[in-house]
Amino acid sequence: MTVPFPENRAQVAHEAPSQGTIAVVEDDPGIRELVKSLLEREGFTVMAFEGSRGLDENVLARLDCLILDLMLPGEDGLDICRRLRVEMPRLPILIVTAKDDPIDRIIGLELGADDYLAKPFNKRELLARLRSIIRRTRDIVAAGGEEIGETFRFEGWVLRASARDLTNPAGEPVLLTTSEFDLLHALVLHPRRVLSRDLLIDWTRGGAANPFDRVIDVQMSRLRRKLGDQPRGSGMIRTVRGDGYLFVPSVVRT
Repeated sequence: MTVPFPENRAQVAHEAPSQGTIAVVEDDPGIRELVKSLLEREGFTVMAFEGSRGLDENVLARLDCLILDLMLPGEDGLDICRRLRVEMPRLPILIVTAKDDPIDRIIGLELGADDYLAKPFNKRELLARLRSIIRRTRDIVAAGGEEIGETFRFEGWVLRASARDLTNPAGEPVLLTTSEFDLLHALVLHPRRVLSRDLLIDWTRGGAANPFDRVIDVQMSRLRRKLGDQPRGSGMIRTVRGDGYLFVPSVVRT
């Protein structure tokens, strides 16, 4: 029996599985089409929008990542990020901004964005950041790690790795973004051990970041607030100046 071969490479590319579904929200038509074409060539399924119109529930539910420009007509990127963090807390968001002011990037991270990229950006860096986000947010059962299915208990809190959820001592669910979950997961896997910023960047973001940026620090601050840590108190996550972060509680793994 002979096996039929596709007539051309285009058919092979068409039949290849998608690398992920991405929405690009960018008001500049040139940049929007450039990013869309780049990602499609790399095997992604891409939807492009000028603004928030069209980002309905059906579209958002399909996404592996949202690439979001900050400077948009009407509802700007920060407003969109703020709204989506309430409606879809686990949707990965990569902010892209032409603004030189780092405060805008920090605000975006404070609102729950997973990462940011400044314009003009290198296409390789965009792909590296995007793939890192998607790799971290895939179903961890498919990753086959040793910690799959484990539960971590500390000071009345319960973190379930397989379900990617956290409950507080009162038994109430605490919503974590993908990045916040990854940070807490790294901490409970290595309690009472100082973890450097470089290590946390590597473990939670695949090294796809400048070690001098503020992403880890801002996301750690958000995580601390959700754990009820006081900004200057001796909470569960302690900053070790010049070295990194230390998760103070003892952790029981089951």
